[in-house]
Amino acid sequence: MQILTYDALCRVTGPIAAGSGQDRNARSMLLGLNTYGAETGLNQLHRVSYFLGQLLHESAGFKYDRELWGPTPAQARYDMRTDLGNTPARDGDGYRYRGRGPIQITGKSNYQQFTTWARALDPAAPDFVADPDAVNLDPWEGLVPIWYWTTRNLNALADAGDLRAITRCINGGYNGLSDRRRWTGRAQLVLLGHGATDARGFQRVAGLQVDGQIGAKTRLALHQALAELAARPAIAAVKSKPIPKPATGPLAWLRTHMPWLFG
Repeated sequence: MQILTYDALCRVTGPIAAGSGQDRNARSMLLGLNTYGAETGLNQLHRVSYFLGQLLHESAGFKYDRELWGPTPAQARYDMRTDLGNTPARDGDGYRYRGRGPIQITGKSNYQQFTTWARALDPAAPDFVADPDAVNLDPWEGLVPIWYWTTRNLNALADAGDLRAITRCINGGYNGLSDRRRWTGRAQLVLLGHGATDARGFQRVAGLQVDGQIGAKTRLALHQALAELAARPAIAAVKSKPIPKPATGPLAWLRTHMPWLFG
């Protein structure tokens, strides 16, 4: 099931140069979403809009698939962030397990959790603790945000339209909240058939005051318009499902669900 096309994504992000790192990162995300999204409830467009809003902020519009490292004072403290599974010693854990993938997973604990999840799909999945850079290989780069989103039950928060709570679950705080809100608004407009900045067009259709600003009333109307699409039979028939039991044999799940990766 194709949930989102590349062209639609580019209407959200703006032009993407063919063959660029941004292009590869965007296509990796789409690979995961279109292949596995329906099985985890991410086939409903209001959920997709919040999913995209977070990923687009974390990756700066898919320009980056790993955290830019200074280190800043906050990054330097990652080395001793035991709450993220890193050791209390200054041994390089902060840099080794820095943010990667479209959702920028951070800390040894997250890399271990993702390894466990991925190996439930296929026993031959990499050990991301031993090789953190493998997160940015296909198909894992597209699957890591789906793992994070579903294991934190973020579909429920998306159903409630609670962008602040989603942000806190991903960021641990509210850093970049206005930018996350901006990206989410762009995604919502595109998913409803408008231009990414055509708030006026949506407001006219929705019977709102036409001022071109995505304020609280417009955000609520965008959310409701997308959520109503989920009631349509073609979408409502596909419910959020648990992670399927892995097929037997190495790479069996990938061969079943992503045959094009194998020629």
